[in-house]
Amino acid sequence: MLHCGKTGSPVPDTLRQDQDPRVTLITPSAPISTPSHGGRAKCLQRLVRLDLPVPRTVALSFDTVHRIAAGEMPDVVAILGEFAPGALLCVRPSSEDPDWGGPGSVLNIGMNDAAFVEYSERMGPELASDLYKRFVTAYAIHVARLDPDVFEEIDSPGEEGLSDVLRCYEDEAEEPFPQDPAVQLAEVLRSMARAWEGTTARLLRQAKGAPVDAGLGLIVQEMALGLGMGECGSGVLQLVNSETGQPQITGRYMSQSQGREALQCEQSSLYLERDPRGPSLEELAPGAFETLKDYAALVRCKLRVEMQIEFTLENGAVHILDAIRVKRSSRAALQIAVRLANDGIISQQEALMRVEPRGLSELLHRQIDPEAERDAIGRGVAASPGAATGKIVFSSSEAQASAARGEPCILVRRETSPEDVRGMHAAVAVLTERGGMTSHAAVIGRGLGLPCVVGAARMGFRLNDKTLLAEDGRRFREGDTLTVDGSSGQVLAGAPKMIEAALDETFHVFMSWADAERDIGIRANADTPADATTARNFAAQGIGLCRTEHMFFEAERITPMREMIFADSPDDRKTALARLLPMQRADFIELFRIMEGMPVCIRLFDPPLHEFLPSDRAGLRDLAEALDLPVSDVTRRVESMGEYNPMLGMRGVRLGIAVPEIYDMQARAIFEATLEASKEGAPVVPEIMLPLVSACREVELVRNRIDAVAAAVRNERGRDFDYSLGVMVETPRACLRADEIAQHAHFLSFGTNDLTQMTYGLSRDDAGRFMSHYVQQGVFPEDPFHRLDAEGVGELIRMGVERGREGNGGVMLSVCGEHGGNPESIAFCRNAGIDYVSCSPFRVPVARLAAAQLAIRDKIG
Repeated sequence: MLHCGKTGSPVPDTLRQDQDPRVTLITPSAPISTPSHGGRAKCLQRLVRLDLPVPRTVALSFDTVHRIAAGEMPDVVAILGEFAPGALLCVRPSSEDPDWGGPGSVLNIGMNDAAFVEYSERMGPELASDLYKRFVTAYAIHVARLDPDVFEEIDSPGEEGLSDVLRCYEDEAEEPFPQDPAVQLAEVLRSMARAWEGTTARLLRQAKGAPVDAGLGLIVQEMALGLGMGECGSGVLQLVNSETGQPQITGRYMSQSQGREALQCEQSSLYLERDPRGPSLEELAPGAFETLKDYAALVRCKLRVEMQIEFTLENGAVHILDAIRVKRSSRAALQIAVRLANDGIISQQEALMRVEPRGLSELLHRQIDPEAERDAIGRGVAASPGAATGKIVFSSSEAQASAARGEPCILVRRETSPEDVRGMHAAVAVLTERGGMTSHAAVIGRGLGLPCVVGAARMGFRLNDKTLLAEDGRRFREGDTLTVDGSSGQVLAGAPKMIEAALDETFHVFMSWADAERDIGIRANADTPADATTARNFAAQGIGLCRTEHMFFEAERITPMREMIFADSPDDRKTALARLLPMQRADFIELFRIMEGMPVCIRLFDPPLHEFLPSDRAGLRDLAEALDLPVSDVTRRVESMGEYNPMLGMRGVRLGIAVPEIYDMQARAIFEATLEASKEGAPVVPEIMLPLVSACREVELVRNRIDAVAAAVRNERGRDFDYSLGVMVETPRACLRADEIAQHAHFLSFGTNDLTQMTYGLSRDDAGRFMSHYVQQGVFPEDPFHRLDAEGVGELIRMGVERGREGNGGVMLSVCGEHGGNPESIAFCRNAGIDYVSCSPFRVPVARLAAAQLAIRDKIG
């Protein structure tokens, strides 16, 4: 086994006395840093410090490159003086972050007529011609900015092709190709510096997160050509698979003698692309192959990251040209981080910091293969991650029928409503014309782990014709195959190749490290036993929000629910609700048993009653038949219950006060389920939450009735139990009066979805139509339904936290909106003094890791 010692031969640590102070020879002690010279320059210095055989290299700082772009050149002759006479050079970019990009590298600088004669004698005219031709072509296109098509059309081999390229250059540039290496180098440096500071390049890197004033360094390196009489060639090598993160020696190798390029390899050999049965690098140069593996392992150990080694072989001798961080998928990033920690190279804390929380979604859901072709037909809001392929259906009933036939389907709707929940359960993905990050489809989709794209307003949704129009005008009908990518927001035609979800022991170990670090609780929003099971599997610390209204849409429950709505007296309502009581009780028993003593917060009935009534003629006729009433009477009653603004109408606690029998039934179901589930295992202490509270008197009125129900159940069953009662703070007034409200509650849970709606005066279901324009034009920095608005909504929450604790020092505080799964929003919650956040089950791992990273950052300052 390789130990982390030094190997290779040292690079001379000498400096010319007359060297330009803006130019730095890379030596172990040279003043090189990433903020001043870029990541590539700093990495090369680290390789030099490891005594690896790195060709002689000079670094130009950000300031020097900026001056070059302004027309102030360093001493180019002095730069050339750092290298052996006649050496060929390459210039490469060195930005602070490699993801910011940069101008392309230019190779073979110094190649001219005299060098061509010399190299022809050394390696033959064909290879020499190819070197020279490649340089002239690159120089013409990237430095002289000549028409690339003219040069790419020249395909003559050998000296004939070289002559054609030189003649073409002279014709297009109206001057001969420059022969002076100093002129060549100066023009390459100037071109690359100006390319970095151009408007297009600046906008591109700013889109990747680079600051406006991001600098570029340049490195000038002597080329190790990998050409000679013995085994020569060039390639790259790494020790892990970029997709899986598993140990696997992979790379590419171009042998001079074979002229063949290798493809990604298996196990311990670099196989040749054109002839997989041909000799591998291990067979061609076994000593060099072992040396490369040792170098890669040394770099991994000392630089504490998996690196891809760029190398050349020259007569069997290895030269290391560069090392870059291995490209990796999210699943590979996690595997690599855990292996580095297990090998003692990095700490567990550092391993946690190296994985992007949002990237965990790729492990939890199927994803489209990055190499797959995408035939995009539309785009919307990426509301629930993952990807799925299925046949188009346009109604909930069609989705259920498709699932019964075993056919995966995509449910396409203008927008979903609670009536569509059964169809969403049956579908493999959902696509809607309207909606945003907290619309019904988005929230339910995330809870189910269902890929979902909402707000695809540029597509045509012709539900009457059962036709979906692509943005480019193509028509897709019921039964056609689509793919919904909820991670990117794209809608694709056909069925691209997928990558399956992958949760293994490494994932669970990694998440256990995160749990040991975080200092804020993570619960899940779960409405069904399936949701609760998922939450438990993802190690949620309980249920922070159970929306009970979703339990009433099952086929056997919707009829008694509608009978209750049409009842004319409290007694009639109680009779109808008595049929729902055992169903609700069974739901809660199952939830309590799945969570095994963990806290379960149950929100009492919230939506307006008209959502449970049909709106189409067929539905009204069915309801009239079930109730034995004339259709006209049913139609008038349904119309009379409509509201101009249902979100602000008779819903939530208002419904509980106006129609108290509903909350009485739910409270009884909760308490009876509590006693039943407590017979085995830990005692259950349910948390009952009142939605849409604005005044403490609302809490007093409902609490008195719930206490009365609790007393009745205790007397009937002869057993005692505990419960806590809290308030869902989702109106601005509840935040302002939190001190009064908290005196009547055990906990306050900020429902940031509705709180954001009411603070902004935005409809969360309709904001998707214009939100992208607002974000693009800087009205909002981000969709406030996606990332919590710390300045506006956040100020109300901070006020609610402070005043709530003034009114009740022991009150528990939480956030149960979808913001609870957003890393930036979790940071706000920690700082605001929130005890726990709750989010969709599939976002729980993301929240656990984000919370751990925030705690670690605080510890390390």
